[in-house]
Amino acid sequence: MSKRGAVLVPIVAGSPHRVIFVERAAHLRRNPGQVGFPGGGAEPSDGGDPVRTALRELSEELGVAQECVNVVGQLSELEQRSSGLIITPVVGVLSADAPPFAVDGNEIVGSFAVPLPLIVANSGPSLDYDGRHIWGFTARILKSFVDEWNAPDSELRRAIES
Repeated sequence: MSKRGAVLVPIVAGSPHRVIFVERAAHLRRNPGQVGFPGGGAEPSDGGDPVRTALRELSEELGVAQECVNVVGQLSELEQRSSGLIITPVVGVLSADAPPFAVDGNEIVGSFAVPLPLIVANSGPSLDYDGRHIWGFTARILKSFVDEWNAPDSELRRAIES
């Protein structure tokens, strides 16, 4: 049985909506210094629920309480080839008045936001924004998100825009 995990694709409500990314610490064994989404491996306390995994990781990495997140959907599972983890991307909207992020400083050294319109307009295999390069597994998740967003009558798009 494959090991499972989840990430949260956090979207901050407001105009325009913004997607939050984290920068992983350089000392980490896996994906040091890379840009990604808050997330990680499932723990027994998550009860096999990817939403619980994603919200727990968001809380640990950025200090965001789950009460500040409206989960609006899940994307198709993806295998992270470097680790063999099967990852479920969970999409959540953070309230615009959520408290500031409290970056954990151990796994994550920073966070930044990219305007949602820029992401959904991107059709390439990677994205450059404000001197940062979003590629690899994170870009695969973004592609899945953009495909879902651009689908006719997208429930995900409707849930985020409401």
